[in-house]
Amino acid sequence: MKTIIYFLQFLFVKIFFFLLTILPLNISKNIASRIFRNIGRLTRADSTAINNCKFVFPNHTDKKIRKIVNESWNNIGITICELLKIKDILKKKKILMNGLENIEELKNSKKQAIFISIHQSNWEMLVPMIDRLGLKIGGIYRHINNTFLDKMVLNMRNNALISKKNFYTPKGRQSAKDLLEALNNGFSIVLLVDQKDSAGENVKFFNKEVRTQIGFLKIARKFNLPIIPIKNQRFKNGQIELKFMEPIYNNDKNISDILVMEKIHKIIEEWIISNPSQWFWQHKRFN
Repeated sequence: MKTIIYFLQFLFVKIFFFLLTILPLNISKNIASRIFRNIGRLTRADSTAINNCKFVFPNHTDKKIRKIVNESWNNIGITICELLKIKDILKKKKILMNGLENIEELKNSKKQAIFISIHQSNWEMLVPMIDRLGLKIGGIYRHINNTFLDKMVLNMRNNALISKKNFYTPKGRQSAKDLLEALNNGFSIVLLVDQKDSAGENVKFFNKEVRTQIGFLKIARKFNLPIIPIKNQRFKNGQIELKFMEPIYNNDKNISDILVMEKIHKIIEEWIISNPSQWFWQHKRFN
C-alpha cells in the first residue's frame, strides 16, 4: 500500500515539475512559491517552523514570526523551481560567486577542502557551482523517504553537474564509505551542517545544546583539510550569492571538536539572524 501511495505522490510531483519547466522562469517561481506557502501552512511542518522561529526570536510578534515562516515556504518553492531550471539561471547569470580569493590556492594547487553551508537561500546551487569551478567534489544529501521522488531529485542534481566524476551520496553508511574513498582520491566535500543529527554530539546552537554532526571535523583533523564556510543568500532581483569565507582549521590538539563546532554555529547564527526568511525553519532542529 505504501508503495502505491509513494508512486501516486511521485506522479503528482512529476506532473507539477513538468508544468514548472515549460513556464518562463519568473512565472514558475511565482507559482511554486505560492503553492508551497499555501500548502505548507496546512502541514505539521508549519507548526515546527513557527516554534523554531519563536525560539530564535522570542521578542518577535506573532505577525512577524508568521511573515518569516511564510517567506521561508516561498523560498523552498523557489529553490525547487530553480533546480528544475538551473540551465536558464546560469545563462541569465543569476549566480554570483564572491570570496574566491579564499579558495584561490585550493584551485591552483588542486588541494582538497570541506565546504560547509546551511539550508538557506538556494542550497541546491552549492555543488553545481563548485563543480563549475573545476574542483573534484562530492556532495552529501538527506534522502527522501519516497524512493521514487528520491531517485527523481537525485537525477535532477546529477544533471546539474558538468563533471561526470563529481557525485552526490546519501547521508548514512553509504556516504561514509563513498566519502572516505573520494578523499583518498583527491575529492573535496560539500555538506550542510545546520540540521539535527540524532547520532551526533550535543553542541550549543542559539544557546541550546542540540544534537549536531561533527564527523566532518574529525575528517578535517585527520586529513588536515581546511573547512570553508559558504554564505548563501538570495537578493530581491533574483540573484543568488555564494560567498566563500575564510578557511577554518581544526588542527589544534588543545581545542576540541565541540569548541570548533560552536565557533561554526556562531557563524551560522549570524547568517540566520541577518536573513531569517531564507532559512529552512521546517526542520525539527531544537527538539
